[in-house]
Amino acid sequence: MATMEGLINAFTTLLVTTDPPGLAPIFLALTAGMTQAQRRQTALRGTLIGFVILTVFAVTGAGILSLLGISLPAFRIAGGLLLFFIAFEMIFEKRQERKEKTTEVAITRDHIHNLAVFPLAIPLISGPGSISATILLAGNFPTPLERAQLIAVIGLVFVAILAALVIADRIDRYLGQTGRAILTRLLGVLLAALAVQFVIDGFRAIMTVYTGP
Repeated sequence: MATMEGLINAFTTLLVTTDPPGLAPIFLALTAGMTQAQRRQTALRGTLIGFVILTVFAVTGAGILSLLGISLPAFRIAGGLLLFFIAFEMIFEKRQERKEKTTEVAITRDHIHNLAVFPLAIPLISGPGSISATILLAGNFPTPLERAQLIAVIGLVFVAILAALVIADRIDRYLGQTGRAILTRLLGVLLAALAVQFVIDGFRAIMTVYTGP
């Protein structure tokens, strides 16, 4: 049975890496010209696909690493550095600019009915950051029961994402440009701290292997 602290840490990490408030204005741009019903359908489909992707990595992520000969401590360090880079982008407002560029490319290449798959589900929701975070977190939930709890946490995060997309227009109006900038920076600082903790845990595990407990 996972601890409450571990579950809260997992929820916070995934919530920050998926960034529901930051997705809201991008989703509005993606679905420009759609009716409310079409937007809801796109949001539901995108979140379901994203949930399936992260669930697959939560269940098989460790197996994939083992198959590739990558140790979990090494992936913790690499994943922590990647999450720190994402946090750096959030703090200095680089991530939103990159997401908007991804959106522009997708609109010109894909039909509007496929937007739920690309770029909404991949890579805006289930991108490298959230996938890395999921694999890292899965290492802290080794038993089948704990893994089921992690999947439940992922489900809660995606409920929050779906809610943010459904009310995207209201969130965008309420936060405004200043509000989005402040929230993104605060979440970026929090993610940076979590990323550093992942790196510390990775080095600690490696030192334990070579020096003993």
